[in-house]
Amino acid sequence: MSRMNRKFFAVLALVLGASVFASQYPAAAAQPAQNDTNLQAEVMNKALNKPDLKGVQASAHDGAVTLTGTVKLFEVKEEADKRTHKIKGVQAVSNEIRVAGPDLPDPVLEAKLAKALSYDRVGYGTTPFNAISVQVEDGTVTLSGHAYGPIDAASAIALAGYTPGVKNVVNEVRIDPLSPMDDRSRIQLFRSIYGFPTLNKYAIDPAKPIRISVQNGNVNLYGVVDSQTDKDVAGIRANSVPGIFKVTNDLTVAGPREKNSKQVHN
Repeated sequence: MSRMNRKFFAVLALVLGASVFASQYPAAAAQPAQNDTNLQAEVMNKALNKPDLKGVQASAHDGAVTLTGTVKLFEVKEEADKRTHKIKGVQAVSNEIRVAGPDLPDPVLEAKLAKALSYDRVGYGTTPFNAISVQVEDGTVTLSGHAYGPIDAASAIALAGYTPGVKNVVNEVRIDPLSPMDDRSRIQLFRSIYGFPTLNKYAIDPAKPIRISVQNGNVNLYGVVDSQTDKDVAGIRANSVPGIFKVTNDLTVAGPREKNSKQVHN
């Protein structure tokens, strides 16, 4: 074969190769786009197919899903996120859903949540041993303090998330360590404090306003009492329980407005 023929066939091979590559490239480029479209449809049809999520839209790019739209409650926003994460093929979720509930002033929302939390899980036996506090800033709720167990903490978080007006929930609640010894101390502390004649009036309230938090033999008292005398007596009664290492008395004394509010509710 002459040198000219060899050169001709080499050029022809290059041209044919380029043609084959060019014909395959659009199909290869279209594949990721098709995958994104399928994933978006999967999320919309399986994760966001609930009535309370009808205002939510999803878009997908390379396995990353972005959620947008509006919902009425923060907990619904969280639910959309969790349901989307469960869809096969979802690599990441960017939750840009806006909570469109009522715009309540922070002090009003904080007072509402504090009251609701004080009665949370009443009847389950752990109410006196939860000391969960709440702060609200620009609709963002921060829960802190101590919970007797994970169920109590989860209940408080859900309560905040389902409250209209809450835009976001930050969980800083610490769960008390599992300890049979601390459980015995809790029962003894409860009887010593709530069973004392001058403090027995607080046992009538289902919210149990004197909260007893115990971690490895260390006791913190939280809540609101009517007088400095009641606060001092509660501290003395807690210190009288055997096996307690330290008692920190963080009870606060109610002001006139709080006392009047308690009288109205009672």
